[in-house]
Amino acid sequence: GFHLSGTVTEPATATEPEMTYKVAISFDRCKITSVTCGCGNKDIFYCAHVVALSLYRIRKPDQVKLRLPISETLFQMNRDQLQKFVQYLITAHHTEVLPTAQKLADEILSSNSEINQVHGAPDPTAGASIDDENCWHLDEEQVREQVKLFLSQGGYYGSGKQLNSMFAKVREMLRMRDSNGARMLTLITEQFMADPRLSLWRQQGTGITEKCRQLWDELGALWVCVVLNPHCKLEEKSCWLRQLRKWGEMDVCPLEDGNYGNELPNITNALTQSSSHSQDSLARPRRTVFTRAIEGCDLHWQDSHLQRIISSDFYVSPAYQREGESLLFNSQGQPLWLEHVPTACARVDALRSHGYPREALRLTVAIINTLRLQQQRQLEIYKHQKKELLQRGATTITNLEGWVGHPLNPIGCLFLTLTEACRLEEENCLEISDAGDTKPPVYQHVPIATGSQDSGESYLSLALEVALMGMGQQRVMPEGLYAQDKVCRNEEQIIARLQDLELDPVLVQTLRKQCILLLEGGPFSGLGEVIHRESVPMHTFAKYLFSALLPHDADLAYKLALRAMRLPVLETTAPSGDVTHPHHLVSVVPSRYPRWFTLGHLESQQCELASTMLTAAKGDMLRLRTVLEAIQKNIHSSSLIFKLAQDAFKIATPADSNSDTTLLNVALELGLQVMRMTLSTLNWRRREMVRWLVTCATEVGVRALVSILQSWYSLFTPTEATSIVAATVMSHNTILRLSLDYPQREELASCARTLALQCAMKDPQNCALSALTLCEKDHIAFETAYQIVIDAASTGMTYTQLFTIARYMEHRGYPLRAFKLASLAMTHLNLAYNQDTHPAINDVLWACALSHSLGKNELAAIIPLVVKSVHCATVLSDILRRCTMTAPGLAGIPGRRNSGKLMSTDKAPLRQLLDATISAYINTTHSRLTHISPRHYGEFIEFLSKARETFLLAQDGHIQFAQFIDNLKQIYKGKKKLMLLVRERFG
Repeated sequence: GFHLSGTVTEPATATEPEMTYKVAISFDRCKITSVTCGCGNKDIFYCAHVVALSLYRIRKPDQVKLRLPISETLFQMNRDQLQKFVQYLITAHHTEVLPTAQKLADEILSSNSEINQVHGAPDPTAGASIDDENCWHLDEEQVREQVKLFLSQGGYYGSGKQLNSMFAKVREMLRMRDSNGARMLTLITEQFMADPRLSLWRQQGTGITEKCRQLWDELGALWVCVVLNPHCKLEEKSCWLRQLRKWGEMDVCPLEDGNYGNELPNITNALTQSSSHSQDSLARPRRTVFTRAIEGCDLHWQDSHLQRIISSDFYVSPAYQREGESLLFNSQGQPLWLEHVPTACARVDALRSHGYPREALRLTVAIINTLRLQQQRQLEIYKHQKKELLQRGATTITNLEGWVGHPLNPIGCLFLTLTEACRLEEENCLEISDAGDTKPPVYQHVPIATGSQDSGESYLSLALEVALMGMGQQRVMPEGLYAQDKVCRNEEQIIARLQDLELDPVLVQTLRKQCILLLEGGPFSGLGEVIHRESVPMHTFAKYLFSALLPHDADLAYKLALRAMRLPVLETTAPSGDVTHPHHLVSVVPSRYPRWFTLGHLESQQCELASTMLTAAKGDMLRLRTVLEAIQKNIHSSSLIFKLAQDAFKIATPADSNSDTTLLNVALELGLQVMRMTLSTLNWRRREMVRWLVTCATEVGVRALVSILQSWYSLFTPTEATSIVAATVMSHNTILRLSLDYPQREELASCARTLALQCAMKDPQNCALSALTLCEKDHIAFETAYQIVIDAASTGMTYTQLFTIARYMEHRGYPLRAFKLASLAMTHLNLAYNQDTHPAINDVLWACALSHSLGKNELAAIIPLVVKSVHCATVLSDILRRCTMTAPGLAGIPGRRNSGKLMSTDKAPLRQLLDATISAYINTTHSRLTHISPRHYGEFIEFLSKARETFLLAQDGHIQFAQFIDNLKQIYKGKKKLMLLVRERFG
């Protein structure tokens, strides 16, 4: 009958003993309808034992005894034989069968049992009746479990790959016209809809994760394929439609554009003035991932023209009808298919997916002929409007629905259909190399089967043509992060496929022809002369075209890539455009950036295109000029121009050969532009940029260095100009690198000094010291720089800057100048009584030591300044101690005589310092006592001991100190414990 059973032996391995499994398979009309196996394997695919038994039956049919269904055999037995048969059967399996046998016997003997109401008895080996559904066995529970498991792993552990392979399995089933394809897809979809993360994402208003989004897209596309099955029954279709509507109405159902709700408003909705638009967004129906499949249920294949297209290669219009306009054929008599392009392509995908490759190819050719005709008509329309459009410099004509990044992937679908027909299947094409990467496919030209005159075209050249048409279509950037990201991803996928094509003369001819059409295509082409402000940029596409065309037609390659460099959305204002067609308008508000979430990526692609052109143009001054102008006109981001400058520099200075001056000059010019762009704006990479520019100018040569030194004010801040630029130019390394002669060195040094003085004038605070350093070798310049410092000291400089320059002067052997600057610095300083750890203390001590070493006069001049500026007792007593330890004037200034005697604290100038120190101690003591806590008592007593040492330097110091202590006891008698400690120490 229709039941196959057998035992399968699995041979022993090193770790496992030999195993035997019992396998049973039921089949019906060449399909396996159910399987059981002793191995207990749970998978959506059959276990190896079921496959082994099936193959054995297919390959060796004569080894498998064919018997009648068991009911037929029983029919031939008499009463005794039947009795014997049943008893033997029960004995052989008594443990399993006996309870069932007893139950059946009881039911048969009971006259009103259910079993006796039915005529006859079932036979599992007899096969199904002609009206019964027959389909391949599919373990539904297993499909559910696996999908649930993979979804729960959230795209980790390769679960995304696993789900994609399940989708691929569905496509394979559809191609084999296995009715389980739709059943399996239904089971997968039910699990996807039950994913608990959906409601979570919806509540949080966050988008679905990237990996998950792509799976949902594939799910939606597969449903479109299923409902477009050209041979499905009406009842199947209405059943799918009910399911799809049910899923689509659930509030967790993901939306087609990848968002939940309206967290990304329509660009024009965001504008308060356009109230009419905001109404429009509410009216826009909610489109879910299933909407296109639901719409697909309305499509049918009954159209006679469509039927003729897909059923014959030789369907052409009669010759006498070829004059005049026709909606069904082009002027060569080839059939056209005038349907919404993505929908027509979805039909192609459905034919391909359901195992109708020839039909898919025929429809593809009709679609491409239609696109060609449209392209021609658009060219003609543009020729009439060209003058007006070029005057306006903008257009509102654009496709609101782009083919690249479209949910139905129309261009990818046509490209695949055509290239699959041209694929050379090598013997070992399934073998994967060791690295695990599959070899790129190899294609050959297959002529188009056509009824019209031999066109000499191949499916491969059509594939290239349609990819170029689709990628070059001018279209508006869609809304929302996901849709925008998808545009980039889809573009990269198509380009990756294009790069697999080996460009032979036939394909180069197709490429050139299409590129010329794209350049002349006006507003219908993304590479036309005039585009919409929010048109999807063509940089990635143009980079591919440039590299592909360059060896064959360099002029065309550059023309195209230069045209594609623009990024109008970043231009400051948008021309107001034609407001009479609001449905074409996306946003016409000046200088309003729409929400382009992928802008960063798009700008970097623009930069890549420029870099590719620069590399190619190395050595060609004219081409480099043109590319440079395009960069300066179109790229608005300083960091990207800097990257280009660095790229150009790297290519221009290869390690193993001489530098290329043409490209080096371009690198320098780009670097200068970056300097100008970032001069007044804050940029965290600014220092790196400045250093790089000096390196680049050095590589170009001495003239470039002179030039940047002379025009420093338009490129650098005064600080950068002195501390980085001039300092690097004057360094020993630069002189060695350029191997300069004496006049050249002098010229550079002179420019650096001029720069230094200009910077010191402009910003003395930050540049004075660098200016002095740069001018050291030239007396006049050095004097000028010093004068600038002195002039600025009274107003524009801080004591820290002045002290630093003063120390530098002392180090250079100008102690009197150092003293002058230190004195000026002192006038800016103010140290309060409690600032005994202030960073300027070292400078004050140094200034006093310097004055002391110069002599009594200098010390007498600085002490009044110190007394005025420093109110901290410990610092003052430190200065006093240092001044009394050695005689003044030890620096030995020529022409001065020093007595060599120690100075007395009773006489000027130290008397003034001593008085100031004592009064500082008195004031500080009172300040400290106003808020002192017991834990600081010990420290305070030590402080008073230090004060006593200073008091004792005065002639009547001990009397003064005793009075001071008595005073304290009187005023602070409330602080009993503290006063007790004061008495213990000081009496």
